[in-house]
Amino acid sequence: MRKYLILFLFTLTGCENKSLTRSELVTEYYSAFNSSDFDRITTVISDSITIEEGEYVTPYSNQSFYEQFKWDSIFQPTYEIVELEDQNDQVIVTVASSSKRYEFLQNDPLTCRFIISFQSNKITKLESLECLDANWIAWQTERDSLVNWTSRHYPELDGFIHDLTMNGAINYLKAIELYENR
Repeated sequence: MRKYLILFLFTLTGCENKSLTRSELVTEYYSAFNSSDFDRITTVISDSITIEEGEYVTPYSNQSFYEQFKWDSIFQPTYEIVELEDQNDQVIVTVASSSKRYEFLQNDPLTCRFIISFQSNKITKLESLECLDANWIAWQTERDSLVNWTSRHYPELDGFIHDLTMNGAINYLKAIELYENR
């Protein structure tokens, strides 16, 4: 009986450790973001991950990426994979994301293409290629109006735009709410 129990447990463990394809890793990554499950995210990313957006290259440890995750989660984002293409050792993915922040910045949804790189069957880098439907002029206008108005009327919230902590995101959302209800 004990022999069968060990064989059963070994079979279960073997099923759980099945390697995901690169496309499945990317799908799991965005699915974990949608369910706000950082533990699931850590199962598909490397111990360090780099986000590259234009000239900005930001390396993250799992702990610093968790801080970014908490900041982002305040805006209640959703992510929908529009297109997924496995190319050589990378995946090119088009993702439509919506959030309270994008809505305020008049870019909701924001649909962007990324190249995702892997090492040892883990995601190591997300490089932003382009945001297909972005209106950066509207984004900048709304952001600047919010920042200027907030600094005049609610100076205690001033600086939220550069505060990438959870508290900074809470203040960002509070500034949006106050601005919209003015």
